[in-house]
Amino acid sequence: MKSTENETAIFPKGEKASADYFIGTAWVNILVPKDETECYSIGDVVFEPGCRNNWHTHPAGQILLVTDGKGYYQEKGKPARLLAKGDVVKIPSDLEHWHGATRDNSLTHIAISNITKDGPVTWLQPVTDEEYNKVNDDQPNNL
Repeated sequence: MKSTENETAIFPKGEKASADYFIGTAWVNILVPKDETECYSIGDVVFEPGCRNNWHTHPAGQILLVTDGKGYYQEKGKPARLLAKGDVVKIPSDLEHWHGATRDNSLTHIAISNITKDGPVTWLQPVTDEEYNKVNDDQPNNL
């Protein structure tokens, strides 16, 4: 019997992410809201196939823990990194980047975001279709 996403997901899907910051459909479940020290928050993010977030930075960095699916992480000016279940991405402060699912696979990750007086994230311009398609086209066919 084939398992469904709801049976295999670690956490519930959460709320639909803002179209202001994502191309495609993503779901965000805040697991740990900003704590009393106001130092971090933790969320589970599900990107449907083809979904990616805008270019952005984190004033105090971020850590991604990939729990399911396949996707990409790309720093501005560098080749994209293919992500799969079990991968960890440590994102330095103020580094422009994006992440999201592959064209044909969903991606789920836990995001641990450090928080400063300026917040956890600075959103920038969308990842263009040309940028996203190039990353997908550059990957081997056996994803």
